Amino acid sequence: MKLALWQAPPTNGRIEDGLSALYTQLQAAAAAGAKLLLVPELFLPGYNRPDLHAELAQPLDGAWITRLRDMAARTGCGICLGWAERDGDAVYNAATTIGPDGAVLGHYRKIQLYGAMEQASFARGDDLCPVFALEGRQAAMLVCYDIEFPGHAAALAQAGADLILVPTANPVGFEHVQRRLVPARAHENDAVVAYANLVGPEGDVTFGGLSVIAGPDGEALAMAGARGEALLVVDLIAAAAVPRSLRSAQRQEYRPARN
Repeated sequence: MKLALWQAPPTNGRIEDGLSALYTQLQAAAAAGAKLLLVPELFLPGYNRPDLHAELAQPLDGAWITRLRDMAARTGCGICLGWAERDGDAVYNAATTIGPDGAVLGHYRKIQLYGAMEQASFARGDDLCPVFALEGRQAAMLVCYDIEFPGHAAALAQAGADLILVPTANPVGFEHVQRRLVPARAHENDAVVAYANLVGPEGDVTFGGLSVIAGPDGEALAMAGARGEALLVVDLIAAAAVPRSLRSAQRQEYRPARN
């Protein structure tokens, strides 16, 4: 399976421009043979736009996801992206994976809301993402801050996930997440972790790029720069080629200490 990752500029409330740019990247990913394009956190309607989160949030069967499902089916390349979901009176920082045929494969609501803005805009999710099949792999999602908590990634791996998709919006100044924590989560869990970040300014926040697809040896299979839009495409056969001697056995060998 080839996986594509789009390090995107913030949408900043420009929904139609954002969807048009996404479709262009989706076509490019499909032309490169990718079966999924990973897109950052709250791509719709924008991360640092708390004024729009409740106003523009949509249900899972709303116009945004319906259009994205059609885009995926037309190109033969699936999409995983972050967006603002409305469910009744509640609004969630959500992520959804759509398969290459346009079917919704997985849906997740962020558990670890980061900072005052997110906590004011969104209700907390309660459940980890169910593991789903994606082109012969077992996949699941986390969103941004979630990946910094080792227990969440470990629980997904224990449930069978070997590919963890992470839409994110990580600002400048927190590069240790891309450089250290994401590779560590991949190695700890003998998995691939793909972390798609925004890049550039949105209001008073500047996002730091450095989007990364980390393999089970803790090394980057591909990494974008700290400035500028990028499209990464990785054949995940490279992850399968990591020798057993370089893979973690923590899941099999972990022994909890006695109290």
